[in-house]
Amino acid sequence: MSLPEIDTLAFFLINKNLQNSLFDILMPFITDKSYLIFMPLFLLLFFKDREKALIALILGIVSLLIADWSGNILKHSFERIRPCDALDGVRLLAGCGKSFSMPSNHSVNAFAFISPLCMLLKNRMRYAFVAVAILVGFSRVYIGVHYPSDTIAGALLGVMLGISVVQFYHWSSERFKEKPETTILFVFLLSLSLFRIYYIQNGPMDLSPDEAHYWEWSRRLDLSYYSKGPMIAYLIYLGTSLFGDTVFGIRFMAVLFSALSSILMYSLGKKMYDEKVGLFSAIMIQIIPLFSTYGIFFTIDSPFIFFWISSLFLFREAVNQSQISRHSESPEATNLKSQKYWLLLGLSIGLGLLTKYTMAFFYLCACLFLALSAEKRRLLLTIGPYIALIISLIVFSPVMLWNAQHDWVTLKHTAGQAHIAQGIQLSLKSFAEFMGSQLGVITPLLLMLMIISVLKLRKEQEGSYLFWFSIPVLAFFLFKSIQAKVQANWALPGYIAGIISFSAVYLRRFDTDGKGKKILVTASLILSLIITSMAHYPSMLDLPAKLDPASRVQGWEALGEEVARIYEQMSSANPVFIFSDRYQVSSELAFYVKGHPVTYCINLGRRMNQYDIWPGLHNLRHYDAIFVSIGDNRLPEEVAASFDKVEKKVYTAYTKKHAVIRDYSIFMCYGFKGLKEARPEAY
Repeated sequence: MSLPEIDTLAFFLINKNLQNSLFDILMPFITDKSYLIFMPLFLLLFFKDREKALIALILGIVSLLIADWSGNILKHSFERIRPCDALDGVRLLAGCGKSFSMPSNHSVNAFAFISPLCMLLKNRMRYAFVAVAILVGFSRVYIGVHYPSDTIAGALLGVMLGISVVQFYHWSSERFKEKPETTILFVFLLSLSLFRIYYIQNGPMDLSPDEAHYWEWSRRLDLSYYSKGPMIAYLIYLGTSLFGDTVFGIRFMAVLFSALSSILMYSLGKKMYDEKVGLFSAIMIQIIPLFSTYGIFFTIDSPFIFFWISSLFLFREAVNQSQISRHSESPEATNLKSQKYWLLLGLSIGLGLLTKYTMAFFYLCACLFLALSAEKRRLLLTIGPYIALIISLIVFSPVMLWNAQHDWVTLKHTAGQAHIAQGIQLSLKSFAEFMGSQLGVITPLLLMLMIISVLKLRKEQEGSYLFWFSIPVLAFFLFKSIQAKVQANWALPGYIAGIISFSAVYLRRFDTDGKGKKILVTASLILSLIITSMAHYPSMLDLPAKLDPASRVQGWEALGEEVARIYEQMSSANPVFIFSDRYQVSSELAFYVKGHPVTYCINLGRRMNQYDIWPGLHNLRHYDAIFVSIGDNRLPEEVAASFDKVEKKVYTAYTKKHAVIRDYSIFMCYGFKGLKEARPEAY
């Protein structure tokens, strides 16, 4: 008899042969409400040993969360059908469930939760916890939704994860005694990164249009692209090469670069002040709404933050080493070391420029810092800064080469984004919008305290460094907003130095500050945490779709599934291509339609985008097509005239709470005759 046959025999033995009226009442209750049994048992433990019980409870909850996630991953790896779906004659006492069978998550979670309790609280009460966990696993078989092997595998996985969490707790506790700051940072970043990976795989957010568009770039690697440098495409290509063309494959790099940015912030803060400032700075960059966003969504700002902090660190080291070499007894050795830092700085700035052109502000801030410091001004007469400049331009040169081959479209686009053609004008509306956006993405109290801390430290040696890498950037975009619209994230690099200043002024001396200051600082941190939490789970606010910023990254997967269904039906008769007149729609469909087909974005008078540089529709005559636009719209006349016949369908995407996100117009087009597209008039 094979193992599957033994498993099935054992299943029916428990599900049918052990059937009795008591179990019919008791087992559904245990499977759904086991926490009502665990709770009084835990309270008994709590009154016997509060400290250990609380630690065990926290570790048990951590184990449970990791176990539930791990169980779901394994379910989708094994894809075993539940017995209530696979077998005839099953006594089903609850809903069969829509997920797979191996392992049982109820069993995984129960044993993961009790394992820390059993390991840390060595008294007879632990046997009661084990008994309840066994009953949970048994109940899943009895009510007909899992095989015995599912619950056994779940129990083993839960115990293994519970033991691992306890062992990690013991290791980190011992390490904390010797290296408290780095231990806290390691545990914090590990926990946060695991949460972000879980959130990416299970959270409510689809790929943003920009993420989907950058993924499209990664399918066509080049020296540069219309609006940005190539770094984002290269990194997405690396992520998807490791994890496939999935949301996690694209966003994995966001988790990685966010953690690396915190490590660099710790190193920079420690070098400038002490380990406390380094730790606070590293944690702060993860809880501020503007920065925490880029730990999940992978756009150009995720790696840009890393390269800006890296350049801050390397520039400071290069300057300090250059000054030391002037007074050193062995100037050749110290000069060689300083040259190494200047070279690495050039590499870091160059990589930053390949990521985001705002990196050019680093040149401005560095020049101001050196030129306006009597002690450091003479460094402008040494070779070091020019080594960094030349290296950065060499690294950046592929972008310039690509632009020379493509009529300098990036310069035209950047000039359009900066509204240079509009000249000097006053716009109180754009100024108010920029100020409002900064209060939103940084939070009002924290923004105020950051600015105050930067100004307080400006006359100190380290404070002067932070001042010149913060205020010029913020001031530029503040004045720029008076002339034209400035996006909320454009001033981002100016806040990085502000975080270190805030940590040095307010958090390092928190214990000795007055009550009023403590309340103000605490309130600023709590407010930042609340807004960041709400940004992750916007459904808590229950905002209408028009007012909910998260609606921009919802509804795309559902649209892709609907278009995929239509695409499959139409493809059975004739080749089909998918297109839109907006790059956002074309990119999202390229990702979410099954098979990741090549999509197109036609130009009917809009501003230029990357799709205009790639091959168009010219070789697709006689194909059928699917045209998608946002909203309940009519098909543009130019497009309608390009086909023999067109049919329309309006598709509505909904949230999980059945609130309307947006409507899409899906046009089924037959017999493509060719389309003359407009030349881009705006960039």
